[in-house]
Amino acid sequence: MDSSLEVPTATSVRAVPAKLLIDNRIVINSHLTRTRGGKVSFTHLIGYALIKALKKMPSMNVYYDIIDDKPALVKPPHINFGLAIDIPKPDGSRALLVPNIKACEKLKFNEFLMAYEDLVKKARDNKLTAADFGGTTVSLTNPGGIGTVHSVPRLTKGQGAIIGVGALEYPAEYQGLTEGQLARMGVGKVLTLTSTYDHRVIQGAGSGEFLKIVSDLLRGEDNFYQEVFADMRIPYEPVLWSQDFDPEDSDERPKSARIQELINAYRVRGHLMADIEPLEYVQRSHPDLDVRSHGLSLWDLDRSFRTGGFGGRSKAKFREILGILRDTYCRTVGVEYMHIQNPDEREWFQSKLERPYKKPSREEQLRILNKLNEAEAFETFLQTKFVGQKRFSLEGSESLIASLDEILQEAANEGLDTAAIGMAHRGRLNVLTNIAGKTYGQVFREFEGNTDGTSVQGSGDVKYHLGTVGTFTSLEGKQVQVELLPTPPTSRL
Repeated sequence: MDSSLEVPTATSVRAVPAKLLIDNRIVINSHLTRTRGGKVSFTHLIGYALIKALKKMPSMNVYYDIIDDKPALVKPPHINFGLAIDIPKPDGSRALLVPNIKACEKLKFNEFLMAYEDLVKKARDNKLTAADFGGTTVSLTNPGGIGTVHSVPRLTKGQGAIIGVGALEYPAEYQGLTEGQLARMGVGKVLTLTSTYDHRVIQGAGSGEFLKIVSDLLRGEDNFYQEVFADMRIPYEPVLWSQDFDPEDSDERPKSARIQELINAYRVRGHLMADIEPLEYVQRSHPDLDVRSHGLSLWDLDRSFRTGGFGGRSKAKFREILGILRDTYCRTVGVEYMHIQNPDEREWFQSKLERPYKKPSREEQLRILNKLNEAEAFETFLQTKFVGQKRFSLEGSESLIASLDEILQEAANEGLDTAAIGMAHRGRLNVLTNIAGKTYGQVFREFEGNTDGTSVQGSGDVKYHLGTVGTFTSLEGKQVQVELLPTPPTSRL
């Protein structure tokens, strides 16, 4: 801190609209919640925008030094990005540590995210080494996390600039309004970025231009969010920046009518955006499902509209409507039913499908895990014990067992007497044992060639043609008779 007093600093300040940053973070975290878990913070996204801005403007990644008794501007070969980490101590005091992520310019967003979290974890666990602190070129500090709107942080000797991030808030003059009033007026949150720089090697115009580049990136320029979504393998287009749209500028359709058009578009075309390609990542889009094609924008996301009964409600926020539409039609199952001519049947599908996502209970999750383990263990045993024998394994489709289990759970709980399953060879043995109730011993004897000659299936039939009849018991203790039909002779050709 004493040596930092020698650095002649100046500070540039810029207010950045945060609406797009907030909306895209919601989309990212919603997808992560439904898939692999984890969470992306505002600081992750802002930090990555700073790194991309430094790559575009390397004149900010410099520092002042004395070389051979002469002042010199030094250009480091890499961006070593320092993170100011607040560490609470047991006695109630706090320590500020600033380790850095090395060579950030080489990292994609998902790699930067992992490096960031690893560094924070090391700091929390008191496992940082001297190497983690050396060579920092530019730092980021986030006093906005504790509500500070604007700060001028101290620049450490040997660095060219330190960027401060202020609190994410509505402008002060609007903070007395309700969320509904703010949404109707199109007032969004802003955050304040400050760039405190060494005035010996960086000038005010350069610092200001740097903050402008960061602001532009956070507003989606240079495909910033498209790159983040691609790195995180999120199969949707991000929310895009646009001006608020006034329907009176084009025609007389109210926005509630445009919402109805979008709902219908998802019902008809939503399956085209479903993530059903298991072998390749694809970021999907369709012009009919783009909110801008319907005269809507990101400013409408927090506004409430009449839904015409969509989702069982007469009125809802556009963000909630869009979330339900994507959850229903654009996840990992494609649903297409609007070709059905009977309106009652279409409405039945809508009432069953168009619901907010509900996370399974812990008991249900453990049941799914157990069924997947049973399926995997059975296939692994067959592969190890009966090498070379035909078995038409389930490997790659283990979710079939969990799916059939859930279907039969509902069938039993609804009081059905019998459920018949007709299926081809692949995975049939696994369904026989883990769903239909055939014992492992019976299947293993058939692999040994000891087929029951008194069976109605016939002594000469092979094991993956056979059927069985068993009893399935649900978690609630209800039972349903399950009949796995034998493979018809015509399907064996």
